[in-house]
Formats: sequence, C-alpha cells, structure tokens
Amino acid sequence: MRKLLMIGAAAATVVGLGAATAAGQTPRNEAFRMIGLFGDVLGIVEQAYVVPVDDKKLIEAALQGMMGALDPHSNYLPPEGYGDLRERTEGHYSGVGLTISSEGGLVKIISPMDGGPAARAGVNAGDVISAIDGQSASGLTVSQVSDKLRGAVGTTIKVTFLRDGEEPREVTLTREVIRIESVTGRVEGDFGYLRVSTFNENTGRELSETIAKLKTENPALKGYVLDLRNNGGGLLDAAIAVSDAFLERGEIVSQRGRKPDQIQRYAATPGDLTNGLPLVVLINYGSASASEIVAGALKDHQRATVVGLTSFGKGSVQTVIPLRNGADGALSITTARYYTPSGASIQKIGIEPDLEVARSEAEARIISRSSFIYSEAAYATALDASIGAERKGAHVPHEAPGEAYDKDKDYQLERAFDVLRAGGQLTRLAAAPEGIVTSAPGTVLADNGAAGSPGE
Repeated sequence: MRKLLMIGAAAATVVGLGAATAAGQTPRNEAFRMIGLFGDVLGIVEQAYVVPVDDKKLIEAALQGMMGALDPHSNYLPPEGYGDLRERTEGHYSGVGLTISSEGGLVKIISPMDGGPAARAGVNAGDVISAIDGQSASGLTVSQVSDKLRGAVGTTIKVTFLRDGEEPREVTLTREVIRIESVTGRVEGDFGYLRVSTFNENTGRELSETIAKLKTENPALKGYVLDLRNNGGGLLDAAIAVSDAFLERGEIVSQRGRKPDQIQRYAATPGDLTNGLPLVVLINYGSASASEIVAGALKDHQRATVVGLTSFGKGSVQTVIPLRNGADGALSITTARYYTPSGASIQKIGIEPDLEVARSEAEARIISRSSFIYSEAAYATALDASIGAERKGAHVPHEAPGEAYDKDKDYQLERAFDVLRAGGQLTRLAAAPEGIVTSAPGTVLADNGAAGSPGE
C-alpha cells in the first residue's frame, strides 16, 4: 500500500509541474524544455549514429544516469534487475556473492557474502573491479556489472580486482546458487558467537532460532558476540528485528525525509532474547546500512560494546517503487536519512567503535593513509550527514596486530571475547597482548610496519 501511495504522490507532482508551467514559473518551463531536448537528442542519435541503435537500451541508460546523478544508491532497475533484487531479499540467487556500489566510473566491493565464490577467493571489502573477462569495467553501472557477474550455475567468469598497495589480481569465479543463511552461530567456551551476514526476510526468525540453539548447547552462557563485519545491509524490518532481540524498550532508529513532518520512528518491544547478558558488536568498514542501524541502536542504549573499525557510513533510506507493477522495472530512490536513538546521523559518518581494533597490520596501514577508501564519504555524490559532523580522518587504529601475530587468528574477535571476559566493560579490559601495536589518539607508529603516517 505504501508503494502505491508513493506512486500516487509522484503522479501528483507531475500534475503540479504542469500547473506551475501554466503559471509561467521559469524553473518548470526549463524542465519541460530539457525533456524536449532529450527527445531531440534521441532522434538525432537514431538518424545519425554510425550503426543502428536500440532505443530501449538508450533510454534505460539515460534513466540509470539520471538516478545515478542523485546519489550512489539511487538507481533505475530494468525488469530483470528488479527481479534480481526480489530474489536477493528472499535469500537466494545465482551469482558470485558480492555487494557492490559505483562511484566515478569505478565499481567497488562493499562486502563479499559469507561462503560465496568471491569470499572464498579472498575478495575483500574495498576491492575495485577493474575488468571482467578481460574487458575493462571502467564506466559500467552497478546494474551492468551485476548482469555480467550473474549467470547460469556452474559457468565461470574472470574478474580482475584492484586493492590498495597491491598488483591487480585476476580471479576465476564459478557461479553458483547463493543461498543466504543470514544467521549462523556457535558456542565458544562460555560465550555465544552470532554471525549475521545480511539482513533479509528470514533474519529475525533465524536469529531467534540460533540463540535458542546456543542456549540449549550451553545454558550457562555468559555473553554474546554479534558479528556484523562485512555485512552490507538489507531490509530495514530485519535490522529492527535484530536490534529488538537485544533491547527491552526505547527507540531503535528514526528516518527523516525531505519535509520536517516526514519522520518515522521505530521502537523496541519488551523481551531481550539473551536476558541482558553482556553483548559485543563487531563492525568494520564493510558494515553498512542495516548493520549500522543495529550497531548504532545497541551502542546508544549502552546495551553493547562496539569493537572493530568505523562502519561504512550508509545512512540513507532507499524506497523501491515498481513502475507499471514491475513490468517496466522499478526505481530505487533515496527518500530519507537514518538517525540513531541519540539523534546522530549515520550518513557519511558511520558508527565509531568503543574499542578500535584493526584485524591485520595491512588493514591498519590502509586506514592510516585514508579513512575514505572504504566508506560512503569517498563518494562525491553522497548525501551529507545533515548534522554538520564529519567522519574521522586518516589515523592509526588504536590496536593492530604486529608482524609476528598468527595470521590465521581473528584478532578483532579475540578482543571481543576479551571484552566479554571483562564483563562487557572496557574499564576492566586487560591491555593488548604482547606483539600488538597500540597508539594513543593522534600518534603515528612506525615500528614493525604495522602502520604508517597518512600519505606514506
């Protein structure tokens, strides 16, 4: 019903545009003049271009260009793209398992999906797709790259990835059915580990079932880690359900639209599935959108300690509006911004951890050069935060494992368990173990190569 109402509002806007034109308002006249110009250009291309053209493809490309000029997340979805989106939110599709975005003609990885072909091949958040099957990906839209990556199960595709400070790497990926198990979990000694890889229609139910399963395995659990690293987001309803699982009351998130009265607030309902046990949330620069809603809500309510790295900073709301019931695809258009319970904007800023920990020395080195490589703030067309705040600039993370640290271990997760052992309180947290590089705010470290100064 909400989608239908939004379509009605769009129609009303068009009617209003005509009325304004009749009244002689210059901006409206200019808009109609430019629409006529578009038709003129299309006619010239049809008649004069060196080879025959496909009008439908040209118009779809124009629609995608128009939406892409608004911000990185508004987009026109052709009918097949709209179908792909519905499959993903339902939790299964065929492809290589990547969440991608585009900026300045480059397609970047927001997050690889757990267990997918790309994740198994070592693709990381922040990698850039430079070529597909030997052809440059420069200038391609997200939809065009997505179309190339998807295909029949069992077929292969060669993708070249760029990563900061490394040579280009070509990877052969085999397409498969990506059945997204959004929540997994296990018992780690006295604690429960919960991994949420995406937010889809099944996430709330899967989280409840997983927590119940861990309680059965160990009724004496003393706390939980909620791992949202490299979770590129998903459905708002799923983010609210996950937050609500750990909260008894209070606001979870608000979204504010173009007009002052366009505010929607979402609140928790009574019932904490973990009975108030200590909770640590793990995030990194691949944690976006719905992940940031959860981390922000649990942090603001002091329900959880957040460990890891500042999240991606995608705090904008996209509404999907089908065109002619989806027969002509759909618009995914930004309609609001997200705010945490304290009123902080997520957009371009992200959620800062209570304990900043890099997973590796290489990761720490990248962050010391630029905090914008893996963030919404890197996009020239990104919406501003609307509250005047800015994302933290390039700096050395507070903790990072040195060269001698066992690379098979997960240092961020180990520190999360350390926080739980301290009862969830940073004031009681033991110092970083030997071999870990630590820094005070603003300090530049040069020992054992763990991190360097900005611009090194």
